[in-house]
Amino acid sequence: MTRLRPAPHAPEPGAVMPHPPQVRTSRAFSSRFLSAAIAVSATTTLTAVVLPTGAAAAAAPYRGANTAAVQDDFNGDGYRDLAVGAPGAANGTVDAAGAVVVLYGSASGVSAAHRTVITQATTGVPGTPEEWDGFGTAVTSADLDRDGYADLLVGTPSESTGTMGGVGSLTVVWGGPTGLKGGASVSPPTGLDEGCGFAAGLAVGDVTGDGAPDLSVTGNCGATTYTGPFTRTGGAAQRRFVNELGTNRGVVMGDVDGDGRAERFWLPGPTDGDVSGPVYAEGDDGRYTELPLADGLSGQIGDINGDGYGDLVTGVPYDASLTSGATPAHRGGEIQVLYGSVQGINPTQKPQIIHQDTAGVPGAGEDGDMFGMSLAVGDTNGDKYADVLVGTPGEAVGSAHYAGGATLLRGSASGLTTAGAKGYTQDTAGVPGAVESGDRFGAAAHLVDVTKDGRAEVMVGTPGENSDGLLWTARGSSAGPVTSGSTATSGSGAGLKRRYAEIDFGAALPGAQSTI
Repeated sequence: MTRLRPAPHAPEPGAVMPHPPQVRTSRAFSSRFLSAAIAVSATTTLTAVVLPTGAAAAAAPYRGANTAAVQDDFNGDGYRDLAVGAPGAANGTVDAAGAVVVLYGSASGVSAAHRTVITQATTGVPGTPEEWDGFGTAVTSADLDRDGYADLLVGTPSESTGTMGGVGSLTVVWGGPTGLKGGASVSPPTGLDEGCGFAAGLAVGDVTGDGAPDLSVTGNCGATTYTGPFTRTGGAAQRRFVNELGTNRGVVMGDVDGDGRAERFWLPGPTDGDVSGPVYAEGDDGRYTELPLADGLSGQIGDINGDGYGDLVTGVPYDASLTSGATPAHRGGEIQVLYGSVQGINPTQKPQIIHQDTAGVPGAGEDGDMFGMSLAVGDTNGDKYADVLVGTPGEAVGSAHYAGGATLLRGSASGLTTAGAKGYTQDTAGVPGAVESGDRFGAAAHLVDVTKDGRAEVMVGTPGENSDGLLWTARGSSAGPVTSGSTATSGSGAGLKRRYAEIDFGAALPGAQSTI
């Protein structure tokens, strides 16, 4: 029985329908796994519609678009930069119009002293600030036009169109030698209606292997993919609307079979039969196959065991205290890990499950902790194994409810391990700030090397901090993150203003999946 529901919209005018529904193999599923896939997925294969948006560029592939430095380096100085969403920030008297703060990387890390604030009132950025737009609800980056500079992508799922609220929009702001300047709207699929929430979640990766980043966008009315390269008007070589995926909360992109091309994994969110959310892998032919043993509402991909294949990590934060549906997560939430291989991810692979009651994990599973609500993957100590940072925004610290926490789990040759796991709250020595109810430390998480020393820094968003929001940053080292000397940047300290709504600085970091 399928766990998908049809989208409320018809195919785009003039779209070309693909083959009738059937299960097909792809580079992520070898033929020896096909019989198992058919047994569990015959009713979950989806169709998609394809709409060309212009002739494909004939330029030679620009491989730099897929390097870590170019993906996040907006000004080309060789250091990766960080985009932080603040969807509740005011623009003058316009409440909750939203903003994105870009903190530029350097040998000493990131700080509010070297920043750019982007809003819909910024010169060259399309759109107009409106109340409750929530510009910056989702953020990511990629060199869309292959000029050697990263470009900023901003999702605004609450954007209105005419009298319809919550239609959503996606904006690209172009990188260059002086930083971010000018922008364009990325064309949404036709027929979006009120409440569609287009661009609630974003992911980038090179699916076609041509060196041009491809883009995946989620929303309440379906999913949309864009094949790069993009023009400076925001146009892609091709746009595809998945009209049978229905409400779709998240998407993850990464290379799990070592062929140099990214695979897509879709996370539609809770369904009638699965409140933990099914996971679907997309094949070369645009078909979707459910991974029947996996669940997740958030996700990231990284090489945890150092074998050269990306591994899929998903977060399952909703336990029985938060939902009345079937198959909830372990008490307090859990994460799941599926390991890649030359065949990709075997659809019959049983995921590794880790929660706060797993031996070696700091803390204990408690109702509503939401362990796994946010995830980040990166190498914090330079040992070539990707580590996993797990956000737990519902964690109580003492009597402070929803104070939040984060847990760092280590990668190793044998996979993700709890040995040496570290837990962080605002009560941890060296972490600035104080524990308070409703802070939601860990609502967003990111691991990225902004100092260019080969070790990722820990970035944790705390959007409930003092109605302002906070970003905590700790440097990576050979021993892992260093809390001593770690820094905290507030929304007001980054130049943002509040009217009535909370600023929510730190609510969105690159790669974070929407769980609205």
